[in-house]
This record gives sequence, C-alpha cells and structure tokens, in this order.
Amino acid sequence: MIESSPPPLEDSKRAVETPASAAREGGSREEARSGAPPAVEVVSWSEELPWLVQGVTTRGSSAGHSDGRGELDLRLSGEVPVRATLDRWTFLTEALAMESVVVARQPHGPTVRTHRLAAPGIHIAPDCDGHLTRDPGLLLAVTVGDCVPVFLVAPGQRLVALLHAGWRGIAAGILERGIHAFEERFGIDPDELLVHLGPAICGSCYEVGPEVHRALHLPDPGRPIPLDLRAILWERAARAGVPPERIGASAYCTVEDPRFFSHRGGDLGRQVAYLGVRAGGDR
Repeated sequence: MIESSPPPLEDSKRAVETPASAAREGGSREEARSGAPPAVEVVSWSEELPWLVQGVTTRGSSAGHSDGRGELDLRLSGEVPVRATLDRWTFLTEALAMESVVVARQPHGPTVRTHRLAAPGIHIAPDCDGHLTRDPGLLLAVTVGDCVPVFLVAPGQRLVALLHAGWRGIAAGILERGIHAFEERFGIDPDELLVHLGPAICGSCYEVGPEVHRALHLPDPGRPIPLDLRAILWERAARAGVPPERIGASAYCTVEDPRFFSHRGGDLGRQVAYLGVRAGGDR
C-alpha cells in the first residue's frame, strides 16, 4: 500500500462546482451497448485503444445469467445463491474474452493492490478499493451502486487501474493513491494518464450532511446539501497532476437512469465496472 494523504482543497467552492460537462469536453462520452455483457463504454477509448477492455455493466440481462427479474446483478453478498453469483461472474469474464478476473471486498479505504495474471477464474483479493495491473488477460473489477468507478489508463505502457470511490474512500485518498501507484511502482508520471469517472450518483441526487463536507475538506454548510463526488474527483485528479483535458466524466446518474442499480434508489443489486488489457493484443 502506498502511504500518502490527500491534499487539502485550497479552493473548496471551485472543487464542488467543477461541472461534469466541462470534464466531458475531454472526449469521454459513453454509449450503451446491448451485447454481452450489456454495458456502457467510453466511445473514444473503444476507438483509439483497441487493446483496452473497459465499461460498466447495466441491469440488462443476458440469457441464462440474470436473476428472476431479468437483471444482471453482480453483487458479491446478500441472498444471491453462490452458484448463481459464480455463473454471472464467469459469464462476465468469458464474454469479455479475458482469462481471469480479480475483485475484492471494498471497505471504502485507500488501499490499491497490484495484481499479476494467475490461474483462470474468479479471484477474490484481500480487502481493497483499488486494483492495478499490466498483465494482459486479467480483468480488474469493482462493484458499484452509486459510488464512482474511477478508470486510470497509461496508454503508452498499457497499464491500467480501477478504483472504487465513495466519499469515505475519497476522503482517505483512494484517487491520489491510485495515481501515485503508477509513478511509485512503474515510473509513470500523472501527466501520462487518462482518467474517466464512470456512472455514479449525480450531485443533484446526492444530499449529504455536514460531516461529509468536513471529511472532504469542504466548508461546513451546517445542514445537508447536495454534493457532486465526480466534480471533487475531477478536481483532485487535476491537482494530482493529470492534465484536465485527459480527465473525463460520465453523464449517467445511477439514481435517475433506470438502467443502473442504485443503493439510494433502494436497489440491493450492483453493477460492475471493469478494466483490463486484452489478451493477444489489439483487436
């Protein structure tokens, strides 16, 4: 684990108001597809980085791998039968033509682990909220239901990292840890990275109390008010050295868009953000 702490936001008001639309000017538009698995993908990455596997699953079912309501629920806990859970994760891995997938219980902390390709199958890593790899064929995955999936890619070296960022993880420095991991473990500077902030609860739907604002080094509003986590992550990525034009943000809100599971919307189900380097190179 990389030991570092998130820098205080010097201009907290600007951090909160950084518009997702401004972040999307970097060409990070997403499109939904109905194939296997049903998912949304960053269009420019699909076109310019054919060696990259990336996306966030949606509720849309695929025959034989959905629950009784026809939904592709990929949560790892709860009342879903173990066999059904394993079948859905196997389906995800095989549909993306990857050899194995790594996922972990996510404690909303700052730990980022580096993974190597192991035996084929589903691998449950020790608790963490961040995954990093350079090995083709290994799919990184985080489960999300309103938190922000953060995609980090070093195109020149074909290294990738995937983070799970709720407010607690952001306060603990998960984004900074992920960015610094590229530099400290592989010598890759922040200005070489591409960053995408995936589908998550939007600022209008995410009302939180003063304790959350204080934890994120924001002014105490004295009452619950809306907070835009993607705007805060966008600002933090820029402060960590990623060029603003290389940071993009999703337009999707998991509460407002019925294609996604939402914890605040009352869903128990979870979608999965996934990222990896294709086995066998370009395709």
